Amino acid sequence: MPICIECRFPVKTLYTEYSGADDRSSGHGVRLTVCKNCGRFCDKYVEHDAVVLFIDLVLIKPQVYRHLLHNTLMREHDQFDPSIIRLGILLLLFDVYLTWARTEKQTSANPSITTDLNANNFLRLTQQPIVFQYVFFLILCALSTFSFHLSIRFLTSSPLSPLVLFGLIPRYSRPNSVSTALLVSSSTKLFPILMVIWEYDVPAAARSLGWAVVANNVEALKILLDCGYGTAAILATVGAISRWMVGRGILWVVGLDGVDTVGDTGVADDGRALWAVVELGREWGGRLGLG
Repeated sequence: MPICIECRFPVKTLYTEYSGADDRSSGHGVRLTVCKNCGRFCDKYVEHDAVVLFIDLVLIKPQVYRHLLHNTLMREHDQFDPSIIRLGILLLLFDVYLTWARTEKQTSANPSITTDLNANNFLRLTQQPIVFQYVFFLILCALSTFSFHLSIRFLTSSPLSPLVLFGLIPRYSRPNSVSTALLVSSSTKLFPILMVIWEYDVPAAARSLGWAVVANNVEALKILLDCGYGTAAILATVGAISRWMVGRGILWVVGLDGVDTVGDTGVADDGRALWAVVELGREWGGRLGLG
């Protein structure tokens, strides 16, 4: 059941649609429902386009998260919305490309790495076919992302979760909705692509962007689970630690344990890398007749 994004009061409908309402964002032929509890519109974002939604996501407004997580993307039987699947694939591909680029840049620029066994292992990796290298980084990022989601899903939805057993949070019976919240809140990762237009490259920018993603994750978990910031921060921290441990473990197995996949590349470098991925996707889409 949808809710009022202002007071979280359950409502039957968010709007009434009249004849000729082909586009809700235009506001024609649509009458928004007024909440009986707080007296405000139940969901003003029904009439807003994707640009407004993304800006409010960056600003971490609770209302936009309630709109997306409760009124738009939540499906019966806890199924993933198709747009979330596409977003998850897009984020994974961006992570693969950036991790690959950061690892290469750090290995070639850091003398302490290029003189030990890690360099020999990485050189052997770079001598492999390009497809093999891509598959390696794809597996690395996919398993790291999977561990991030799995650890948080376990803590929120499993009856064996310590947080559930100790009564810190009630058991949440929709684990796919938890992953949806994490994917939506991680869309801030796409922000560096704007640096292609506005070059603002400072050493701390990449790290700051990472913390912004964490802040969005915490806010999304708090809104979805209706818990406190402390509990949401614990969940996000456990997920981040799980992702880091899995990533470091894979690098250790292949002999690249001295490489930091996060790196210190600037936001502008990341933006150019992301733009290259977008252009590559458009090129292949055109060849396949998809664009």
